[in-house]
Amino acid sequence: MDSQGQSGQRVVWTVVGSDIGPLLLAATDEGLVNVVFHASGAVRERALHRLADRLGTEPVEAPASPLLSEAASQVEAYFAGARKDFELPLDWSLISGFNRQVLHELASGVPYGAVVGYGDLARRVGQPGAAQAVGLAMGANPLPVVVPCHRVVESGGGIGGFGGGLEAKRKLLALEGVLPEPLF
Repeated sequence: MDSQGQSGQRVVWTVVGSDIGPLLLAATDEGLVNVVFHASGAVRERALHRLADRLGTEPVEAPASPLLSEAASQVEAYFAGARKDFELPLDWSLISGFNRQVLHELASGVPYGAVVGYGDLARRVGQPGAAQAVGLAMGANPLPVVVPCHRVVESGGGIGGFGGGLEAKRKLLALEGVLPEPLF
């Protein structure tokens, strides 16, 4: 595999530190394509291998890429409490169908500091009985934090699951003022 996929696009990546651990940010010419939690060592290598397989090109480390630099800056500002919305071009090529529809609705319809239930989100996309499918879409989200799947919670008041781990979800919701900061 070379550094350009079938469409001639490059995939570049970098790792940024955050309050929930290292995040891998990957981008194509279209936009940010992937955010990966716990991105050190073997986790980072597996994520890069998956990206290469899915996009047909070997990702290249490029922290000076203008898009990745901007994405890293926005992620840092978000965790510092200075940014509530991400303004980045997104490449949705790693997700399709119902999952993409749900994630688009989440990104555009659930603002910073708000939460939505799995069933409510299913109703918003015209599939009122699809709460479990919404949960699967959240688990398949290739752009967590930027596309805020941490804002989807159980209707009964439970926090629900999270690919980055429940502690990371709690920290993100506390950052946004939805949950109190843990005492210890």
